[in-house]
Amino acid sequence: MQNFKEIAMKYVFFFAALFSVAAVSLICIFLFANGIPAMGKIGFFNFLLGREWSPNDVPAYFGIFPMILGSIYITAGAVIVGVPIGILTAVFMAEMCPKKLYKILKPAVDLLAGIPSIVYGFFAVVVIVPFVRAFFGEKLGMGGNGSSILTASLLLGIMILPTIISITESSVRAVPREIYDGAVALGASRERAVFGCVIPAAKSGIMAGVILGIGRAIGETMAVIMVAGNQARMPAGIFKGIRTLTANIVLEMGYASGLHREALIATGVVLFVFILIINLLFSILKKGDNK
Repeated sequence: MQNFKEIAMKYVFFFAALFSVAAVSLICIFLFANGIPAMGKIGFFNFLLGREWSPNDVPAYFGIFPMILGSIYITAGAVIVGVPIGILTAVFMAEMCPKKLYKILKPAVDLLAGIPSIVYGFFAVVVIVPFVRAFFGEKLGMGGNGSSILTASLLLGIMILPTIISITESSVRAVPREIYDGAVALGASRERAVFGCVIPAAKSGIMAGVILGIGRAIGETMAVIMVAGNQARMPAGIFKGIRTLTANIVLEMGYASGLHREALIATGVVLFVFILIINLLFSILKKGDNK
């Protein structure tokens, strides 16, 4: 009976893994089968490096370079905002947080992870956009109506915090306690022991959290649409509006047809390749750390 259960569960796990691989494969086939021909019709470099997106004009232009830059700028801004705050918060929760405060802080972080994107978007529209418009636009005279790269970066920086905090905290707690105790025994202060010994030992897990946070930032759509301005143009500064790859797909897929629709699917291919490159870079870095 025990052998039967083990064999049965072996096949259950096998078919679960097979289903996951099949799902990813089907997504890849759909994207590339529909997107690559569109790149061929438009021209590969015209599509990737073109600076004008005007599918309804005659002739139509399908250049996604402004959206590529928009996605990169907003993601980079989110990393600058979210990664330091997330890592420092995780270190505090894992090493220095009082137990009573931890019982409040941990559920609060988990709650952040469960808030829908549209709610984050509403928060940004009501709070962050007016603040950026009043402080940077009116008080400092830097212009802009508040819907900008800066606003989207601040919002995404908040949205990636739960991912970075949870994974980083788990990685820090997984480091053997002997490393910290040994550093303290040798005369290191508490902070030096944590940042000089524990954090380097947990680097692989911390990098995983950062990579997942970057993936969340690149793939976010609804919240970005509400605060980024959605202008399909080259970035003109962090206080000006921009459109991302995901926003471009969502805003136009509902009425697109023909080559326009194929170009939007090709945009999804570019986004997919971006995520793939990020994961490959993480794998390379991880292998380098293990050597």
